Amino acid sequence: MRDCGDHYEDIAVYVDDLLIASKDPSTIIKTLSDEHKFKLKGTGGVSFHLGCDWFRDDDGNLCYAHHQHIKKVMDNYLRLFGKCPHNAHSPIVQGDHPELDTDLLDDAGIQIYQSLIGSLQWAIQIGRFDIATAVMTLSPFHACPRQGHLDRVKRVIGYLSKFKHGVIHICTDKPDY
Repeated sequence: MRDCGDHYEDIAVYVDDLLIASKDPSTIIKTLSDEHKFKLKGTGGVSFHLGCDWFRDDDGNLCYAHHQHIKKVMDNYLRLFGKCPHNAHSPIVQGDHPELDTDLLDDAGIQIYQSLIGSLQWAIQIGRFDIATAVMTLSPFHACPRQGHLDRVKRVIGYLSKFKHGVIHICTDKPDY
């Protein structure tokens, strides 16, 4: 993040993917290409990046939504279980104790659990912070999950299914630390 006086420029980096937010991104792209010899592909306005749809709202503010990733999670759920998840009003149940579960999953169930937990962890990374507590509570059981843990993961996915239309609006004002 760099203060440019009347606005902030941001360069978000994830492995080898860059997302540049600036009033003049072409100058940054030129510097990266010419001076630093980066080979850049797909420069231009962003519409999809790392599982998120990017767009501008009616006021012209940059926004992103997780619709593509959640759709992928739902499609995977349907493929694995042959039905859509049950809608849930919350990602976890109050007073739940997943550490008390005893019924071990078979190898196929373990693989399904690990795949679903990985998808949910990525959803958190791209902004679905509302499921963070539930997923981080279930993640330690990654190596040896139980049936109850898989049922809880299904509930989190049911919650995402019910609340899949969330959008994050990016504010370009000076940050308030």
